[in-house]
Parts: sequence; C-alpha cells; structure tokens
Amino acid sequence: MTGAADFHTSYAAALRAYLAAKGEDTLAVGHELGRRALQEQISILEIVENHSHLVDGLDSGIDTAAALQFLLQTLAALDVVTRGYLDGTKRYEKQRARADDLADRDEFRTALVNSLQEGFFVADRTGAVTEINDAFADITGYGPDGLPYSRPHPWRAGEGASNERLARLLAQGTLQTEAPIRHRDGHLVWAAVSVNAVTSPSAGEDTYVGTIRDITAARAAAERERAVARLATAVSVAKSVGEVLSTTLDECRTTLGLRRVAAIMWPTGEQDPTVHLAGTSPAVTWPDLDPRLRRSLDDARAWLPLSVEPVGWVPGGDSSHGIVAMLSREATLWLEFAEPRRVSSQDRQLVTAIVGHLSLAMQHVRQFELARDTSLTLQRSMLAPTELPAGFAVRYEPAVSPLEIGGDWYDVLPVGDDRIGIIVGDCVGRGLSAAAVMGQLRASARALLLTGASPATLLEQLDSVAAVIPDAFCTTVFVAILDTRSQTLSYSSAGHVPGVLAEPESPPKLLTDARSVPLAVNRDDPRPQAAAALAAGSTLLLYTDGLVERRAEPIDAGIARVTEVMAQTIALPVDAVADAMLDRLAPESGYDDDVAIVLYRHPGCALLIENEAIATRLTDVRHRLAEWLRSENVPDSLTADIVLVVNEACSNSVEHAYRGREPGTMRIEASIDERQVTVQVADSGSWKTPPADPGTRGRGLLLMRALSDLVELDGTAAGTTVGMRFGFGKGRVPDGPDVHVI
Repeated sequence: MTGAADFHTSYAAALRAYLAAKGEDTLAVGHELGRRALQEQISILEIVENHSHLVDGLDSGIDTAAALQFLLQTLAALDVVTRGYLDGTKRYEKQRARADDLADRDEFRTALVNSLQEGFFVADRTGAVTEINDAFADITGYGPDGLPYSRPHPWRAGEGASNERLARLLAQGTLQTEAPIRHRDGHLVWAAVSVNAVTSPSAGEDTYVGTIRDITAARAAAERERAVARLATAVSVAKSVGEVLSTTLDECRTTLGLRRVAAIMWPTGEQDPTVHLAGTSPAVTWPDLDPRLRRSLDDARAWLPLSVEPVGWVPGGDSSHGIVAMLSREATLWLEFAEPRRVSSQDRQLVTAIVGHLSLAMQHVRQFELARDTSLTLQRSMLAPTELPAGFAVRYEPAVSPLEIGGDWYDVLPVGDDRIGIIVGDCVGRGLSAAAVMGQLRASARALLLTGASPATLLEQLDSVAAVIPDAFCTTVFVAILDTRSQTLSYSSAGHVPGVLAEPESPPKLLTDARSVPLAVNRDDPRPQAAAALAAGSTLLLYTDGLVERRAEPIDAGIARVTEVMAQTIALPVDAVADAMLDRLAPESGYDDDVAIVLYRHPGCALLIENEAIATRLTDVRHRLAEWLRSENVPDSLTADIVLVVNEACSNSVEHAYRGREPGTMRIEASIDERQVTVQVADSGSWKTPPADPGTRGRGLLLMRALSDLVELDGTAAGTTVGMRFGFGKGRVPDGPDVHVI
C-alpha cells in the first residue's frame, strides 16, 4: 500500500469515528492527519476528492455538516486555505526568512518597545540597566545616552529598600512592588515596578525585563483622602486650639514637610492678634513673627474664607516658605515648611481639602472652650472657698471628659473657735446632672455643719435630705470634725473610701472604724462614729474613689498605693503632698473619674500658757517657751530671738495692760505650721498708744519688728493681742518684717 493510499485509509477510519462519537478527541485526529498530509505532500485536491467519495459512499442520512467540519480541521493544519497549493508553503517560508533578518527584527522591536506607554527596561543579573524606552526616560529623567546604569541607580530613593528588592528578585525570579524614585530634576516619583527573569539561550544566564508606571498622582490622591479622613476624625474631638494644631502638624509633617503650624486669632479691637503655635516649644506673640509673615497674614484677612495660597520671600524664585489658609474672618492658619520649596498642585489640593475640616474644628473648639469656662465656673462656685484654715490643702481633678465637671465635692469649714468641719462626698454619675445633685447635698451638709452636729448626726440628717433629691441615692460621704485644742478627729463614713492618717514615725493607717451604708440606703442601725488622736506632724487624707479605682484591679490595690505615697511624702509640705498624690497615682491616660482630695497637716502640740500678768511670772514663761521650742526642733538662735520678743510682749502686758487696777491674766499661745512659729500674747487690759518719741523706753515694738517676720497688733479698750510669726528653714517668709495694727 502506497503512502497516499495508507493516508486515505486512515482518513476514512478517522472520519467514521468522528461521525459516530462527534467528540473533541476524535475531531483532533483530523488536525493530526492534516499535519501528516503536509509531511507526505498529499495535495488538498486529493484530500477533498477522497472526502467526497467517502461521503457519497456512506449511508444516506449522515451529518454532512459534521463531515465538513472534520475536513476543515484536516485542511487547517496544511495552512493552504489562502494559498491553495502546497508550493505556497515554500514561498511563505522564504518571506518569513526575510522578515527574520536581524536588522529588520531590531528595528521592529525598537519601534514596538517605544510605542509602549509604560516605562520598559532590561537589566542583567547585577541589576545594571542595559536598555530603556522613551517612557522610562520620561518617568525617571534618565535617557539612553547614559546606558548602562549600574547599581546604585541614580534614581534610587532608598538604598536599603533597593537592596532588599534586588535580593527578592534574584531569589524568586519575579518582583511586583511600588517604590519611590528620585527624578533627575529632584522631585519624588512613585512608580509601580514589575520585573521578570528571562533565560537567554545565547548568554546562558538570566536577563531581567521590567516595566515601570508612574502612580504618583493616584498615590497622592489616596494619601490625601487618608490624611483628610484621619485629620477630620482627630480634630473633631479636639478640646483646644493647641490640640487642633498639633494634630494638623502630625498629619501633614511628612506629606507637606511642615516644621510648625500656627493659628492667628484676630481680635475685634485694636490689640494684637493671638498666636497659637504647634511645633516649637517657646511661646510666640504677634511681634515675634517675621515682619514679612505678619504682612502676608494681615493681607490674607481680605481673602474669602477657606482660601489657600502659598507664601514665599525668595527673590526671583517659585519657592514658598509655607501656605496661608483663611479659615474664617476670625482665624488664619499658617503652615510653615521646614525648608523653602515649590508648592505642587497636590500640596494645594491637600491643604484645600483639610481647611474645611479645620475651620469646623476651630469653631467647635471655640464653642467648647466657652462651654468649659461656663462649666468650670459653675463647678468652682459649688466647691469650697479657696481660703482654707492653716494646715489644709485641697485639690479637684476632673475626669477626662469634654466639660470637666462632675459630682465629687469637698468642704472645709470652721465651726467654732477650735473645731473645723471636713466633708468629702461623691455622687453617682458624672456631668451636669451629677453636679446638680452635688450642689444640693453640699449646701445641705454645709448648713448642717454650722449647727454643730456631730459627724454621725450630720449623716443621719443628710440621709433625709438625700431621700428627697432625685438621683442622690447611694451618694457616699465622709464627715470629720477636727478639734485642734484636744487634737482629735471624730468621723463617720457613709459608704465612702476610708481616710488615711499618717504619722512621722509610724506606717499610715486607714480610718475604718465608723463605716456604714451610702446615703438614702435602708439600714437598721444608727450611723456609727469614731475618733482618732492626731500626733504632731501627722497628715490626714480624705479623698474620693476616682483616686484609687482602676479597671481590672481591686480597689484595695489603689488604696495601698495611696498609703505608700503618704508614707513617702510625710516630710513634704502639705501642698507638695497634694500635688504628689495626684501626679504619682494618675493613670497614663488620665483619671477616668473625678477626684477630690483634702489634706491636713497637724502642727503638733500647741503651747498654751495662762499666767497672772505680774513680773515674777515672766521667768516661768521664758523657761516653758524655750523648752517647747527646743522640743519642736526650732534652731537655738531662733529660739533665743523668740523668747526675747515674747518676753518683751509679756512685759508690756505686765507694765501697761492693768495699770491702775488689779493685775489680770496674760495668755501666750504658740504653734508651728509648715516650719513657721506663730505666737500670740493677749491680755484683757487697755491699750496704751506709744509716744511719738519713746526716748530710752518704749522700744519693745521696734524690737519685735526687728526680730519677727510679721507682727500684728490688735489693741482695743477690751484688751490687746500681739501676733508674731517667725519662719525658719524651708518655708521662711522671704520679705522683711512687717507690722499690721488693727
């Protein structure tokens, strides 16, 4: 059987199989037969004639369309549909050979590569760029005249990142990344880079073919949207102009290269505008600004609100020192660059996008500051007066909340010659509603203190008041009465955190002996009351639970921290103890509940001497006073001065107070508070006005003034009181001696 006959036999069998199954696999046999016919030089005419004989010879009813599809599948492989003859194959191969000529191929390839809109480059294994197209030169600024471009490439913007990307490419053979590149003129371009390894049969090693695409505009737009979104979120909760400016600086420091941001608030009168600054530590006033900047800011007042303009003073250049934005008629924004530079359209778009949010934020801040001032004025008006008895320090620390107002309160109120009432309370909740309840309870408690009620009785009566005040239920209160004469503290607690009493040589102890339920809570037993002795130099602390309560820990841990601070600060002045208490116990994010504290430093055992106003008693007064001063660790030199001055005051009482009648008594009181000695000498006799020229006598007042820090005279027909103050060590009165005659 000849080759042609064998082909036709195979064709007939394949055609029958396809007509029977009509599957892709049987149809593919036709393609293989076409390739065989091409190899065996069987003409298309012969194949078509044989196909016709086969179709005519088969039974009628066959699918002629399917049979034709099989024929076309066979003829397609011959590639003679458009040529008609097998001889055309030879002419096609000759044309292809001419097209593959090296010069023609290079010209075609170059034209094709340069027609690409994306940058195209070829690099070797070392990373050196050996071929680029026109788009690559446009994106980077580096053209074909500089080829090859070895590493480090002149357009690199970060050597470390470049090394990392090359290592990844060599390891994986492919790289998809976005990276910054530095254009030849200096500006930064963001490019999307795609690189793949191609094995070169001739060279025997990999060649790397890549493309780059400029995505600066798209990236800038996305960054603007993110920056504006972050800024809008941050400034919407800002509570001060400083917070708005700091947030703006943080968000725009990188994108705009800012050094500082300033807001200029224009006044309604003739005074200078106020400058709020972020980005530099020292405070800046209007005269401190550069005169050229002041002129630019002043000119901007004529702009429409939300206008944005770059401002610069570089002669003959297009560089700007910053951007001025007019937020409103009352506020102008100044964005100052770290270095003068050209302001791009992207920069202007970003500033324009954020100015609207900043304008709203500034309005919000101004409204908030007004509301805060109102709320703090209300809060301070409801808290205790700022004039406190000697030895006391108070603090109020509002929670981190918008209006800084809450339901904690304190009160320190003298209720007798030697008795001082102290109250610390905490209403449930916070905000204006809690403050309203606090105001009513505080006023009631203050009135009850003035009646002379004991702590337990006061709480009993305050229960009745709380029962008729909405939302006063479960308020906690600690009430104490300080008796300076007996040196005792009586107290009672209605569900409040325990007070702390610290002594110089002993560990702090908690005042827990008189605890009961909060106000207006049902109970069967009367309110308890307890007492504690006050040693010399002891410190009393009463506070609200905001000082010690923390999430995820028991309150006992917070109370333990309070006792530690009390023990560590026992030697500090009472005001310093108050500051240390708030600073050392404050959480990192600030107090999340209001804090009120009252501190009292007991001066120790006061000296009281009552003697008959006669000369023979002066020796006893001097001895007792000197002994007491030494026991209180007063320096010997100051002790001698005090004894001398007090002796002079007592001598005046002996000599002048009761002249012409039976001698009465003289009373000497001495105490030490914050390293100051206070002495009073009083009698019930008459006051004798000193002569204008005392001569050799009547020098007592001059002596008192010379040796005392302060002298106060209260002379009436009913008696005379001489008050003297002597400072020593830390806390000494810095000014010279003074005399107040009342």
